[in-house]
Amino acid sequence: MTIRNWIYDRSISGLPTFSYEDVRKAFVNLSEQVVSNELYRMANQKIIVSPYKRFYVIIPPHYAAKGVVPPYYYIDHLMRYLNKPYYVSLLSAAELLGAAHQRPQRFFVTTEFPSFQSSKKKNSLLAWQFRNKIPNSFLQTKNTETGRVSFSSPELTAIDLVQYARSIGGLSRAATVLAELVEVMYVSKITEEILDYTTVSTLQRLGYMLEHVIESQDQADGLYDLLVRLGKRFGYVPLSHFTACGSEVERDKRWKILINSQIEMDDI
Repeated sequence: MTIRNWIYDRSISGLPTFSYEDVRKAFVNLSEQVVSNELYRMANQKIIVSPYKRFYVIIPPHYAAKGVVPPYYYIDHLMRYLNKPYYVSLLSAAELLGAAHQRPQRFFVTTEFPSFQSSKKKNSLLAWQFRNKIPNSFLQTKNTETGRVSFSSPELTAIDLVQYARSIGGLSRAATVLAELVEVMYVSKITEEILDYTTVSTLQRLGYMLEHVIESQDQADGLYDLLVRLGKRFGYVPLSHFTACGSEVERDKRWKILINSQIEMDDI
């Protein structure tokens, strides 16, 4: 059996991905160079694609014309190969929830530290985020062509959009997505456990944006009541991490926000 035939057999058996190590185990008599050369040729012929080092996706016919396979197709397989927990996050999670406003140009994936290097040249689509622990209680799953994918709930997505706003282009972009996300999120689903994964200051910023930018008073009140019920005291924090606060900066007394940045949403 040739490597090409082995890959074909995998594809018709419903196994859409494989690793370099899988090939080496199947063809122990072939040298590393021979295996690498054959995989390189098949990648050039758009039979397979490698979105991550030593990990390969068999390109299905409906993606063959472009030679690009969307990350939803393989991300669960890739994370199992890396042996790391994950969830689809930020703008990509918002898209799954019907609140992306427009399709994001990159595919956001959150996993645990330690961080690792991923070549943008090999895969410019994947945008990695890292946190100490994955908040499994705030995740959802969705069926895909090749299995299932984990992604953040509306409530966690909202929190992440504010906490990691810099990764998506700033608070204005976050607010634009939040304006649609509020239609499917329920602040009542946020529990004390969320404070293991975010900060009170992030929730202050989210509350301020819900009340004064999104104008979703019920959601803002629900979040404020939760924090008060948990006995959390607010200290003044800047709305934006990345903008200096002048001495005359306007203050929001309810959320204890130093309004050092103007948030302007895109038209929806």
